[in-house]
Amino acid sequence: MTKPQPKIRQSQVRQSQVHTQLGRAAVQIFAANDRMNQILIEHLDPAAWRTRPTTAKPPGNVRAIAAILTHMHNVRCKWVRLTAPHLKVPRQLNRAHCTPQQAGAGLAESAARCEEMLAEALGGGGGRVEKFRRDGWARPWPVGLEMLCYMLSHEAHHRGQVCMLAHQLGAPLPTKVTSGIWNWEKLWKECGSSAGPGCDS
Repeated sequence: MTKPQPKIRQSQVRQSQVHTQLGRAAVQIFAANDRMNQILIEHLDPAAWRTRPTTAKPPGNVRAIAAILTHMHNVRCKWVRLTAPHLKVPRQLNRAHCTPQQAGAGLAESAARCEEMLAEALGGGGGRVEKFRRDGWARPWPVGLEMLCYMLSHEAHHRGQVCMLAHQLGAPLPTKVTSGIWNWEKLWKECGSSAGPGCDS
């Protein structure tokens, strides 16, 4: 006699579908977020890469664009190391020697690891990511949308700094770039999605 299988409730099925959609959306959102970073790097004036504004008080108190973008990559590496140590943690970048090309490549790699981490955390597939550890001193959070929001807020803050510094250094990014990073439909497609935001692709 065969043992009857436990019934799967409709609410469990719906919850699983929601988690799957959430995981996919989180990956796509973070990919679009990194595409914004890559667009900035592609269009930055190389002369502005290590230059600091002379108006900083005290002088030297403002990070150069190179330092900001390497910091973004290095923080991502920390998130992966602390939250998903089973994933391959990318090598950190040295802000004193990093070129724009190295920063772009490094950010692409760390974005891929963050996307894997988010897929495990928010995909509902029973992955190994159960807590988000944003720093060694900070209390871990249960994985959820807060994790994604924190990661995006950190990156948006530093993208704003990069745009402001480029402007202060007399090398403002073209309007097509500063407007382009808000064109989510285009960013979505550049990241490999056939549909735009809000569509289950």
